[in-house]
Amino acid sequence: MRVPFSYLNRQFKASAPGEKEQILDVILADIKTFVQTGDFTLGKKGEEFEKKFASFVGVRHAIGVNSGTDALFLSLKALGIGPGDEVITCAETFIATAAAIAATGARPVFVDVNDEYTIDHDLIEGAITERTKAIMPVWFTGNAPDMEKILAIAARHGLSVVEDSCTAVNAAYKDRHAGTFGIAGAFSFHPLKNLNVWSDGGMIVTDDDRLNEKLRMLRNYGLKSRDEVELFGYNSRLDTLQAVVALRLLPDVKACTDRRIAIAEAYDRALCRIPQIDVPRRNPDVRHVYHLYMIRGEDRDGLLRYCEGRGVEAKIHYPLPLPYQNCCRDLGYKPGDFPRTERDCQSIITLPAHPYLTDDEVDYTIETVASFYGARVA
Repeated sequence: MRVPFSYLNRQFKASAPGEKEQILDVILADIKTFVQTGDFTLGKKGEEFEKKFASFVGVRHAIGVNSGTDALFLSLKALGIGPGDEVITCAETFIATAAAIAATGARPVFVDVNDEYTIDHDLIEGAITERTKAIMPVWFTGNAPDMEKILAIAARHGLSVVEDSCTAVNAAYKDRHAGTFGIAGAFSFHPLKNLNVWSDGGMIVTDDDRLNEKLRMLRNYGLKSRDEVELFGYNSRLDTLQAVVALRLLPDVKACTDRRIAIAEAYDRALCRIPQIDVPRRNPDVRHVYHLYMIRGEDRDGLLRYCEGRGVEAKIHYPLPLPYQNCCRDLGYKPGDFPRTERDCQSIITLPAHPYLTDDEVDYTIETVASFYGARVA
């Protein structure tokens, strides 16, 4: 059996005759209608998607941009963060988090993670200096950092909080949606995200009216109107065609996420019985959306080869800690600075958990992991 990691070749295949093909036909019909309008740049469909996404998340404003990375970058720029400043974030994350900070001219300052792969809030205050301007917690894997404690730290030190919630569409902490705790939250609609479009796309959400106005100018060259340039900005508009796609997929997000959660729960129930596997603690206050289903395993590399040999497309996220990557060499970090991140990079394996897996594929993945360790989980 082959268990694919990516769902992209399944998303519009029918689980019942005509079911998904009809959705695809509707999207293609929407695009045909849209193309004939010529309303391509900051068009009405983009505005409609912004309003619906803002309502979905529960904020006043949603600003469509080119990517999740730009959503992070522009949020920091709108807050005036630049050269000489520092932004604290976690050591265990995708490069885009740190790259967005570096793109402003500010310095990324890394903090180690806890056992749930999110930033260890107990280490944040020790990383604050007179140059610190913001904290960027990451909803890594679709899991929530302890936002209440992070906000309390930020308030004590007069810092802004910008959430990297790029992997966390439909995630929540204590029934509050990801991205809504800080002054701004960033989302990605990359094809492999929980709400995916057909190229790149991103969104910034905020309840701050002034920040909303500045972000709308920053994403569009700094234009206040067609003929007035208020500030130097960027070309980072959400492609209106991608908004057309997203409008049709947004209503399916909760159902797709519920399926991801059900798959993760099936994995958890079985794999927690294998002594060589460490399943992270699950916080009942968190709606964890499992953009990535990650566990720690003994002889991780051997397990990866075994899974691949049996057709289970497992992945490693990520084998080399971000602070030790060549791009971060000037930041001065050295092995031993982030022990839990280093442990995770040596032991984490990511199993397929997308919503289009069948129950048989989930069972086969469990059986494959169990058989590698000579365990019985049935």
